[in-house]
Amino acid sequence: MNTNNTEENTQPFISHLIELRTRLLKVVLFVIVIFLALSAYANEIYSILAGPLMKHMPQNSSMIAIDVASPFFTPFKLALFVAVFISIPFILYQFWAFVAPGLYKHERRMIFPLLIASTFLFYLGVVFAYFVVFPLIFGFLTTAAPEGVAVMTDISKYLDFILTLFFAFGICFEVPIFTIVMVWTGIVTPESLAEKRPYVIVGAFVIGAFLTPPDAISQTLLAVPMWLLFEIGLLFSKLFTGTHVDEVENLPSKIED
Repeated sequence: MNTNNTEENTQPFISHLIELRTRLLKVVLFVIVIFLALSAYANEIYSILAGPLMKHMPQNSSMIAIDVASPFFTPFKLALFVAVFISIPFILYQFWAFVAPGLYKHERRMIFPLLIASTFLFYLGVVFAYFVVFPLIFGFLTTAAPEGVAVMTDISKYLDFILTLFFAFGICFEVPIFTIVMVWTGIVTPESLAEKRPYVIVGAFVIGAFLTPPDAISQTLLAVPMWLLFEIGLLFSKLFTGTHVDEVENLPSKIED
């Protein structure tokens, strides 16, 4: 009997591993296809991404490549990151398709909208960084150089810098999702979060000071959206909490039916 039970438990586990491997292969192949399609335009994509800096560079100056191979590899590195960025909805869909069968109905109703919202907010944070924050940062940094110092940024260092900012702002714009998940899992309550609002506002300005140049305008442009996103997350967490409580209370009657 014990041997049979062990075999029965092992078979579903192996089937889950096979399904996980299949979905990971689909993700890798999807990213590779997108990367191959973008690789032909790698230099053009890099030029677009370098636009916010080039607009503020002094006349007759340009970006430089310190490493011998960086003019070739850096645009392709960017193309790979862009391919992953474009593939995020497909990656999340594969994740959702893998975990959804093991979730309760009320959990599926909760997680799927959160996946969609988190994807949208991450993209929104990246767009905000490119169109709002980058012009301010590069406008400040290019004018802050001491007299006699030529501003010539290395293309590889520039790519690392902007990818870091993209990731940072994308994560910062996930504040409503973090708030809703913490409330939904019972770690905190909407009331306790509301009481910590002053600390959240101070924390938003501290994060803004680390991620932006040392001026009040750019710091405020990051801190205020983070605070507003926290308020949005707090509002939706109250709505989700009420819905979740109603479903839990009605669950015994549904089971009996």
